[in-house]
Amino acid sequence: MNLESIRAAAERVARSEGLEVVDVEWKVGKQRFLRVYIDRVPQANPALNGTIAAETAGANIPLSDPDPKISHTDCERVSQQLSVILDVEELIDGPAGYILEVSSPGLDRALKKPGDFERFTGRLAKISTSEPIGEAKFFEGRLAGFADGKVRMELQGKEPRMVEIPLEGIRKANLVVEF
Repeated sequence: MNLESIRAAAERVARSEGLEVVDVEWKVGKQRFLRVYIDRVPQANPALNGTIAAETAGANIPLSDPDPKISHTDCERVSQQLSVILDVEELIDGPAGYILEVSSPGLDRALKKPGDFERFTGRLAKISTSEPIGEAKFFEGRLAGFADGKVRMELQGKEPRMVEIPLEGIRKANLVVEF
């Protein structure tokens, strides 16, 4: 199976709905699952003085919301369109039957691309690395952007400090839910 072909099909559908694909996963266990995570990219619209909701792909999104949410309707539309493309283009190999799941990346979303670290600057995140940086392989702190191939993070503690973590050394990175 060519996951990149599936990702390309998902991206075509998401773009047509004003969305982006965050990740695509293929899992095989008792059943076969294709999971597609979609998100809405925040867009500033200077028109309307920021007091009226913008109409984007059929969903009302307040202009003041810095992190617009994905709706069930968004997931349903992408799922229906992608399902047809997957079947018509025969992008899923092997025995018949699989489960297509389209959802938002969640509040504790994974961070993978440089743009993710820029977009969520100021948010609390956890990052684990494959190799130690200094003496640590686990970091929790506020994202401070991305530059020169490195994620900048402000660590809290007795002595707050800034660390730079090379993107290629990150094993896993997620936002931390704050209440």
